[in-house]
Amino acid sequence: MTFPAKSFRQAPLILTVPGLGNSGPTHWQSIWERERSDCRRVELGMWDRPHRNTWVNKLNSAIAEADRPVVLVAHSLGCHAVAWWNALEQPGENSKVVGALLVAPPVVEGSALDSRLTQFAPLVRERLPFPSILATSQDDPYVSFGHARKMARAWGSRLVDAGWVGHINASSGIANWPFGLHLLNRLLWFIADPYPMALYSQEPPRPRSSQDISLGPDPV
Repeated sequence: MTFPAKSFRQAPLILTVPGLGNSGPTHWQSIWERERSDCRRVELGMWDRPHRNTWVNKLNSAIAEADRPVVLVAHSLGCHAVAWWNALEQPGENSKVVGALLVAPPVVEGSALDSRLTQFAPLVRERLPFPSILATSQDDPYVSFGHARKMARAWGSRLVDAGWVGHINASSGIANWPFGLHLLNRLLWFIADPYPMALYSQEPPRPRSSQDISLGPDPV
């Protein structure tokens, strides 16, 4: 589903940020890139031996090259690349990045399942300055649901239970992951329609947070 750009001069560019090992052809990120004209991958490089600052620099360059607002769609270690980008670059509220969908961020500290993940330790505990959704699975081998909740709290993200779908990758058998597309649509709608209640109230709109993102039916 293509998102209706209500209050954007241009529809946002969706930049996918894969994790360790990159996303193969049957991964939902790869499928989205094939199916959506507004979706492009950030080529982080060093996929099997990730280097934190290199990934941050590659991500920063991709964002800088965008000619319109950007929504980041990160998976696994890519979520931590987004968090470190925010911490190191300090983009602020005027950044091109207007939102993020963070999917299945793994543990990167002492109990990390893969030692390569520890290259992104310690866990960034700085809030993202834009709306974000963090989707995690009940049976992800790389992170417990409780640990994912702590990451969502640290980053100021709306936590979403994605069910029992492992690491939410190609091995999960979710094809183009319809639920993820739903979350993306809800995030885009939230970003594009700020302060809708201001139309019906004399009071100034209150500051919104990621927790205000509605997860109801897709807008039509």
